Amino acid sequence: GLKTLEDQYTILLSKGPKRVSAFTIPMLISNMASGLISMEFGMRGPNMCIVTACATSNNAIGESWRMIKFGDADVFLAGGSEAAIIPIGLAGFGAMKALSTRNDEPERASRPWDRDRDGFVIGEGAGVVVVEELERAKKRNAKIYCELVGYGLSADAHHMTAPPHDGGGAAKAMELALEHAKLSVDRVDYINAHATSTGLGDVAETRAIKTVFGDRAKSVSISSTKSMTGHLLGGAGAVEMAACALAIRDGVIPPTINLDNPDEECDLDFTAHTAREKKVSVALNNSFGFGGHNATLVVKEFTS
Repeated sequence: GLKTLEDQYTILLSKGPKRVSAFTIPMLISNMASGLISMEFGMRGPNMCIVTACATSNNAIGESWRMIKFGDADVFLAGGSEAAIIPIGLAGFGAMKALSTRNDEPERASRPWDRDRDGFVIGEGAGVVVVEELERAKKRNAKIYCELVGYGLSADAHHMTAPPHDGGGAAKAMELALEHAKLSVDRVDYINAHATSTGLGDVAETRAIKTVFGDRAKSVSISSTKSMTGHLLGGAGAVEMAACALAIRDGVIPPTINLDNPDEECDLDFTAHTAREKKVSVALNNSFGFGGHNATLVVKEFTS
């Protein structure tokens, strides 16, 4: 990934082209992640590498769902990963003014929907889920955490890094996901929001939720686990899908920590500070990426 490029470019400048690794290109290209996994496990079905910035994991999971429904395969390993905490990564995001500068209190820097938020905290991580056709999973007695029932995606067509103020693209993705799931907004118990702790993004997503959910927006439980993990970029959606699955399994809404002084424009139930016990039958997972990519997944409790 990015570190490979940084390391090998340093070698190129300091030692010349003959010292650059023969593995530079294979280690740099994004699709090698899925390629190596297929080689490791002998998986010969559809092998895709989706690159939609911070929406990547949700798109990977959603496209797996589509291909299973279309009959192209019966099981996928789907998710995403990111490792951008290196000088060029930090410098690049810093130059965009995307990162929090609360460096004296790093544990309190990621504060979605708080009026004192000043950018996201970059994280590193990966998440992968098994997306499997139901009868196959039942036949092998798999532990089924939840049922994936909806997937919506859209484009903002607005700006390279900023969402439209009304969150229109995000709203469209949520509406499509719920439409595919054949579920009304009244059925949704929990939203794992994209909310990265940026000034524009948190407000736009709040507006999008209000657009889609109407009066229901005030009573649905919402949280941003990025307040605890930081922003895992391409890995975020899969980790947050796991959070949705565990919320359904355990009946617990994960909290949004550091939400001390809510922004006046962010006035929904964001599960501030502490987790909350609640029966969760349906959860919605939002992921939005630079370039205007929006991807929403809907999962529900599996009942045999």
